[in-house]
Amino acid sequence: MKIIPPSFEIVGSPDGAEILKNIERAGRTCYKSEDLITEDSAETFVRRILKRGHESVIEHDKATVKIICDRGVTHEIVRHRIASYSQESTRYCNYAKDKFGNELTFIRPFFWAEDERKYEVWRETMQKIEDAYMELLTLGATPEEARSILPNSLKTEIIVTMNLRSWRHFFKLRTDAASHPQMREVARPLLDVFKRLVPVVFEDIVY
Repeated sequence: MKIIPPSFEIVGSPDGAEILKNIERAGRTCYKSEDLITEDSAETFVRRILKRGHESVIEHDKATVKIICDRGVTHEIVRHRIASYSQESTRYCNYAKDKFGNELTFIRPFFWAEDERKYEVWRETMQKIEDAYMELLTLGATPEEARSILPNSLKTEIIVTMNLRSWRHFFKLRTDAASHPQMREVARPLLDVFKRLVPVVFEDIVY
């Protein structure tokens, strides 16, 4: 059994300046003001249209993120509908195989300290689940049958692609104090990365 923290990775190497230029080219079509495009006009243009609430224009660019978290958190993520998802499948993945280390991997619940009894109860339960999962496979169960006992804490990987307007909506909801704590654990540091990548689009979202 392996226990790991959640993590994320921006897929590819998106260029924040190029993203803004793409948005400006699309947005200026509305006003037929393409002649006003200069080398450094994109940030000012995007800032102005966002201030006016014209957020549909930022749908013309997107970002893709690989998120490693528990399956409970992905249930929150996939509720965002204007997005594309590709997720590690417990139906087809056989965790008794070498490429998975012949073990289950779980996401550590950060809200319990390792010296707390609550954490120990969780850890003991995850070990029992791993033992039972492996036994089911040994008895001839298929991965899609054995997965019926897998918990929310199971580690999973999900590739998420959203346009920038959808990412703004995602961050407004998922970094808020009312969101699930394990969702915030991923969403808040991810928002910080987006703020560095395209500050004009995300700098107004605070938590």
